[in-house]
Amino acid sequence: MFTKSVDIMKYSFHHFQSTLFLCIFFLNSVNNITKAAADPEILNRDVAGGTITISGAWALYPVVVRWAEEFRKIYADVRIDLSAGGAGKGITDVLNNMVDLGMVSREIYDEELKKGAWPVAVTKDAVVPVINASNPSVDILLSKGLKKDAGNNIWITGFCKTWAQAFGTKGTTPIHVYTRSDACGAAEVWAKYLNRKQEDLLGSGVYGDPGLALAVKKDPLGIGYSNIGFIYDSKTKKQLAGIRVLPVDINSDGKITPDENFYESMDHLITAIETGKYPSPPARELYLVSKGKPQKEVVVKFLNWVLTDGQKYVRESGYITLSEEKVAEELKRIR
Repeated sequence: MFTKSVDIMKYSFHHFQSTLFLCIFFLNSVNNITKAAADPEILNRDVAGGTITISGAWALYPVVVRWAEEFRKIYADVRIDLSAGGAGKGITDVLNNMVDLGMVSREIYDEELKKGAWPVAVTKDAVVPVINASNPSVDILLSKGLKKDAGNNIWITGFCKTWAQAFGTKGTTPIHVYTRSDACGAAEVWAKYLNRKQEDLLGSGVYGDPGLALAVKKDPLGIGYSNIGFIYDSKTKKQLAGIRVLPVDINSDGKITPDENFYESMDHLITAIETGKYPSPPARELYLVSKGKPQKEVVVKFLNWVLTDGQKYVRESGYITLSEEKVAEELKRIR
């Protein structure tokens, strides 16, 4: 049995979320398969049932749902209980022995490693700044992009109160700044890009990636950030209606040049992340974390499957496959 649960938010985003997840679940293209050899003794060993419990990062939730569904097509007697609630919840739950695996979308802190956190890198993605598609200056903003200094003055110092102050446009139209209210990898990675920590980010706090994306989608003057899986339709590979990725002005020259303009489709952005054109951070590795090296047989088998056969579902779900070298390294650690 495979069960999914998601914490209920104060506002409703169920239509948005269900539409997005349905697009992720029903795909039929297979790309960029990572060819790494798992331990055949582990993969060929029968698993007599068992339960895997997983909680944590919204960033990983869609692809882990897909992995769980595909894994259970092979091992139907395995039960997988999965819930999203942010990277902070994932790491807390796993370190307190509440789940087998925590989904974490940021680097693991030293203090967490000392408590027994044992991370396995399983995929990559990125956080991107987003604005409303109906912003009065949307064309100018998309052509100028977001300088890192402007990002600091929007989310860190709060100096930029208007779009004109942040982007040199005309008028006094205010910026409505959004951030995450939950302890999460997206906020931590976005803050790291700005050389700060999540607690330093200013803005109206919104729970979860779907919630933040919806808040910006509803507010023509809104600006926020989100994991790419919640901004692009994984079936059409296009940006979702009502929201636009605000390009990052990597060289801070005040304009988005052709080599910085890779946001038209999810595939273009994924390629930019793979080749290093999109900076890291806010690109990052995503982890499944156990407390200590996993000993539970069904968990070990699941991790092996994720790093081998499971990798063929990564790109079609809007994520970046790990390099063959990285996969081999992670498989070696699990054995």
